[in-house]
Amino acid sequence: MLAVTEFDAGARAMGFLAAATWLPWLLISLPAGVWIDRGDARRIMIGADLWSAAVTASVPVAWAFGHLTLAHVFAAALGVGFGSVFFRTAYASLVPQVVAKDDLEQANSRLVGTESAMQIAGPGVGGALVALVGAAYTVVLDSISFLVSALCLARIRPGDMSRPTPPAREPMLTSIRAGLRVLARDPYVRYFAVQGGVSNFALTGYGALLVLFLVKDLHLPAGAIGVVIAVGSVGGLIGASIARRTSTRLGQGPAMVALQIIGGPAALLIPAAQPGLLVLLVPLGEVLVGIGVVGANVLRGAFRMRYVPGELMARVVSASALVNLGTMPLGGLAAAWLGEQFGVRSAIALLAALHALASLSVLIGPYRPGRPLPDAPMPVR
Repeated sequence: MLAVTEFDAGARAMGFLAAATWLPWLLISLPAGVWIDRGDARRIMIGADLWSAAVTASVPVAWAFGHLTLAHVFAAALGVGFGSVFFRTAYASLVPQVVAKDDLEQANSRLVGTESAMQIAGPGVGGALVALVGAAYTVVLDSISFLVSALCLARIRPGDMSRPTPPAREPMLTSIRAGLRVLARDPYVRYFAVQGGVSNFALTGYGALLVLFLVKDLHLPAGAIGVVIAVGSVGGLIGASIARRTSTRLGQGPAMVALQIIGGPAALLIPAAQPGLLVLLVPLGEVLVGIGVVGANVLRGAFRMRYVPGELMARVVSASALVNLGTMPLGGLAAAWLGEQFGVRSAIALLAALHALASLSVLIGPYRPGRPLPDAPMPVR
């Protein structure tokens, strides 16, 4: 909203902004995984939160002194992206340290459900605040949220954690190769990374253009945009809440197949929206996409935490993220080009179709219908 309303950003700028947010996954995810496996995941997450709080706080401070530029907004997105690499990679290592193996699905469901609930409340509050105090000052809340996260992590006592034995010290490149070897050889880790990478490329691409689409094509004011995005985020909360029950009833593999079939083709509803009543196709599509994507992510995260040995977790997560999340800046750049060449609506339609195809690939993947996921940890080669 800040880029669109204050700097009149178009498709190219919005695509570059999304790319800046996710570019650090391409740049530092592999060494970050090594550092996290060797270190304290909780402290690394706290440090990432404090860094991100400072970076986001720089936006309203610069605005207050009349020095905020679009380049500063890009730099802030890039800075938060660096913090996110360390936070999210360490997150995958921390959860199994504080949660029993049999409770991982429930824990992931609660954590993702909480995140989804905030995504429902956040855009609505954000849209109202943008209308009240402007987009730049609304970013103050984002900065405060990182401080709240750091405080919550600080309250976890080391005695409550069961940390895996750190891997033996070895050259950085040797440690990185261990994670890449798992990614290359294991069919489940490899499939989840590639399928997620294609899907994230598409989701980031059309997500980068969504606010522009709502403002320019559907002519919605800031408050209404917040409501539309908030309603769309309900799908993530539903997906998180039904993931475990769906897995219990159908089995983990079939449940992920069903959820991704729900969340794939539904993305095509979004570019079909028109001014007036058909605006509702946007939140409807987002709800269904959220059910499928978030529900499958809950189950996938729990599976990975059981399947990958703790001493390899961060390196496998970071190697997977290079493919899974590393495509996201490319999705932003693709959205910038497609939006300029074919128009925002057509670009969203093309990217939504790509997400649908990636989701439907579960029908031929290693856990296709009728094939269960392994219950035992992966063999370490």
